[in-house]
Amino acid sequence: MFDLPPLDYELNAFEPYISEQTMDLHYNKHHRAYIDNLNKLISGTEMENMDLPEIIVTAFGDKRYVAIFNNAGQTYNHNIFWKSMKPNGGKEPKGELGEKIKRDFGSYDNFKQEFKKAAAAHFGSGWAWLVEKDGKLSIMTTANGDNPITKGYMPLVGLDVWEHAYYLDYQNRRGDFIDAFLNHLINLE
Repeated sequence: MFDLPPLDYELNAFEPYISEQTMDLHYNKHHRAYIDNLNKLISGTEMENMDLPEIIVTAFGDKRYVAIFNNAGQTYNHNIFWKSMKPNGGKEPKGELGEKIKRDFGSYDNFKQEFKKAAAAHFGSGWAWLVEKDGKLSIMTTANGDNPITKGYMPLVGLDVWEHAYYLDYQNRRGDFIDAFLNHLINLE
C-alpha cells in the first residue's frame, strides 16, 4: 500500500512563489486523496503488491481500470512534482544534465522557453514534463493522470498545470506560475 511521501522541505519553503496554503491543500488534501483512493481501489486485487509504474502500465488503456489508472497516475505524477522543486531552485544545471540540455535544446534559456510554451499551451488539466528516451531529452505534456511512462519516456521533471496547483496564488495567470517554477523553483540536480 502507498503512503504520502515526506517532503524534503517545509510547506512554506516556496513562498512567495507558492504559498503555504497552496502547498498544504495540494500536498495534504489533493495528493493524499489520490493515494487514499488508489489504496482502496487496489486492495485485494492483483495490483495490490505492484509498484506505481507497474500499476500505471497495467491499468493504462483498460476501461476496467480507469479509476485505478487515474489515481495511480496522479500519485506518481505528484511524487515527481514534489521532487522537481527546491527552495532557491531555477539555476542552470551543471554536469551531465546541463550538457544534455545544451545538446538537445541549444541552451538552458531555450529549454526554459520551450518548457514554458508547452506548459502554457496545454489545454485543461495536466502536466508538463522534461523527459528522456534513448538518451535524448524532450518536452511533452500529458492530460489528467497520464504521464510519460505510458509512452516509454522517463520523466525527469514534472510541472503540475492543474488549476489546484496555482489558482490560490495566481488565479488564471498560469504563465506567471510557470515562470515562477522555471526561474525560482525547478530542481535540475
